[in-house]
Amino acid sequence: MPTLQTLIAFFGVAVLLALTPGPDNLFVLVQSAQRGWRAGMCVVLGLCLGLVGHTAAVALGLAAVFAASSAAFTALKLCGAAYLAWLAWGALRAPAAPPEAAPAQAAGEATTRRAGGALRMVGRGVVMNLTNPKVLIFFLAFLPQFADPARGPLAPQIMALGLVFMVATLLVFGAIACFSGAFGALLQRSARAQWLLNRTAGLIFLGLALRLATAQR
Repeated sequence: MPTLQTLIAFFGVAVLLALTPGPDNLFVLVQSAQRGWRAGMCVVLGLCLGLVGHTAAVALGLAAVFAASSAAFTALKLCGAAYLAWLAWGALRAPAAPPEAAPAQAAGEATTRRAGGALRMVGRGVVMNLTNPKVLIFFLAFLPQFADPARGPLAPQIMALGLVFMVATLLVFGAIACFSGAFGALLQRSARAQWLLNRTAGLIFLGLALRLATAQR
């Protein structure tokens, strides 16, 4: 296992990386503003589960095989881009509720409280993370740098590092979800603000889709 000093240093780096603007934290921010902090936390949980998948792929050596395949990289990124484009279409078409009606975010909060709605948001986070091949390739290059062959097998060390990275992500993205959810609740009080929020979310999802579709290894 990595030393305590290594884990602490790795945790600090992971927090800084989680704070760096990117597709995942932007996705959390938008979903939380639209649907509330509960939905945002469900997305965060899904993203963290996706990180577990990427970490396991690195630890088992599958990531190296994937990184060597141009076809696999292209197929995965196109799947991710298509999913984001579908979310963009839904956001761009979403109507704004009138001010006297229940806010859209309140409806989203109620849906998220139900098991099916919560699982759907968790699934969004999982799909968002696992269909981004850049994350897998980043983990392949990043995690082994903190593993020491002198301290035993690399696979358990990489899994431990992935767990630490997941905790850092959960803390940072969780804070983003809470703050964005509170801000979104204010915007949802105005029908015009709701309309602007939905269109902005749609454009952001579309931009993320285009960015992923044109990503290079």
